Amino acid sequence: MRIAELIQRWSKEGHARADVRAYAVHLPLRDAARVEALHLMYPGRSDSQLMADLIRAALDELEVAMPYIPGNRIIAEDDYGDPIYEDLGPTPRFYSLSHEILRKLAAMPAGK
Repeated sequence: MRIAELIQRWSKEGHARADVRAYAVHLPLRDAARVEALHLMYPGRSDSQLMADLIRAALDELEVAMPYIPGNRIIAEDDYGDPIYEDLGPTPRFYSLSHEILRKLAAMPAGK
């Protein structure tokens, strides 16, 4: 999800998420004031929902912004037959760690 899509999403009916994990976040006052302003603007969303959406959008954009560092090994070819080299940047590790942690979290009993 992109940051630009949030306002449109928040204007619609809210939805509950069953598969969530709680985090305590300490925000600088300026950021806390901005979250509170969003809550007043979109009263159908809780502060927690707003922050979860913002974090998700920021993580999605961070993932896209991670640098691609081509390695020497060819792992595929694109539609034009040009080589695609392995990525030595942070993206593969981020994906690997994210998927591993997601599997562990999904296997945990609810509420833990």
